[in-house]
Amino acid sequence: MVETVRIGIVGAGGFTRRRLLPNLQAVEGAEVVAVANRSLESAERVASEFGIPAAMGDWRELVARDDVDAVLVGTQPYFHHEAVMGALEAGKHVLCQTRMATSLREAREMLGKAEEMGLKARLVPPASYERARRYVKHLLDDGYIGPVRQVFAHYLVPDYADGSAPLLRRQDHRMFGAVNPLHLGLDWDVLRPWFGDPDRVLAWGRTFTSRRTDGPGGDPIDVEMPDALTVIAEMQGGATVTCIQSGVTLFGEERVEIYGEEGTLVYPRRGDLLGARRGDDALGPLPVPEGLEETWHAEEDFVRLVRGEDVEERDTFQDGVKNIEFLEASALSLARGGWVELPLP
Repeated sequence: MVETVRIGIVGAGGFTRRRLLPNLQAVEGAEVVAVANRSLESAERVASEFGIPAAMGDWRELVARDDVDAVLVGTQPYFHHEAVMGALEAGKHVLCQTRMATSLREAREMLGKAEEMGLKARLVPPASYERARRYVKHLLDDGYIGPVRQVFAHYLVPDYADGSAPLLRRQDHRMFGAVNPLHLGLDWDVLRPWFGDPDRVLAWGRTFTSRRTDGPGGDPIDVEMPDALTVIAEMQGGATVTCIQSGVTLFGEERVEIYGEEGTLVYPRRGDLLGARRGDDALGPLPVPEGLEETWHAEEDFVRLVRGEDVEERDTFQDGVKNIEFLEASALSLARGGWVELPLP
């Protein structure tokens, strides 16, 4: 068993600095030894802030280091494929930030390389709906609401409502790829473990502001990501899962509604799980029992995996490929205007 997992960071953006990096440093048996960022200067600032011994402006120098066993890729999705492939080819285990890639081809290549090299590869899980996620799965498996009929996942936010605002980060196809609109991939990360993979999908989308400035004071640029998107997924067994996504909804909300033959579950992203069964008067709170409450432990799980310990099988590159396949099928449906069958060739 590996005594200490020495980790290098490629891309220390906001989420990496707020959560992933400090959590990694707190894991017993892990040591963050190097960081590479967009520039040497920014890498040096991160290294100074977190007490990391080595800083560099070229990520290739980091993955080539003999004192790096594993790499956290914390960049924007457009760079995941290049950085992950480079790290795997250098013999490093990889923890990659979501979204896994910007196309199904890239995601499949990343999975194939990890398997070819015999290396450990994980994805950072979504933080959405974290607390009761495991309990929802338990209730569904236990038949609390009976056979599932319809599911509605709402992501209704006002981020793009101001048509005069510049292009926002998650609207930028150059950073996220054309198949990663709004919160669709993150929501599907939550939904897929509950309901599985779809047989086919149908997507509708609309861009209300077709051109924005490329950053404050920048030149006008076409907006290639939809401002609103609805995807209907027909699941094995006959249920439908409908993802309703919008960036132009003032006073909207985020929640998942699950309707079954015998009952209902409603899970607001920023609220408590609610449920009711046939014969009840109304929805009521469903407190998460001890032992079924989900907590964030992605960094610890990754370190334990690299050390050769037994870890729950979740957030794998295989899962990432299936997520990107759903996103790419949705993008194909949006472009073609019809149903797209899964799996994709």
